[in-house]
Amino acid sequence: MQLHLNEISQHVARNAHAVLLLDRAGWHTTDKLTIPANITLIFLPSRSPELNPVENIWQYMRQNWLSNRVFETCDAIIDAASAAWEKLLSEPQTIMSIGLCDWAHVGQSK
Repeated sequence: MQLHLNEISQHVARNAHAVLLLDRAGWHTTDKLTIPANITLIFLPSRSPELNPVENIWQYMRQNWLSNRVFETCDAIIDAASAAWEKLLSEPQTIMSIGLCDWAHVGQSK
């Protein structure tokens, strides 16, 4: 996680600030991290994966392309996940529909 934060920090434009939305996984919340000055971490409430679009993307991929399968090797898992990712990338409307939840826009115009 530290390497990830450092990499993000290096790519934040000068005089800009990055905000990262994170779940409360142990590697996100450990006090061993040194948060760069140009990054702010915002944590989602505990046990709320529905608020994290990435969790919804993974759920969609599992349900549609990865579940109920037996993989013989680690490479087979990587190949299947890569193929699922490529399929998802070819469906930008699906990605948008997963990330845009109607309940998240209550009282706001889209």
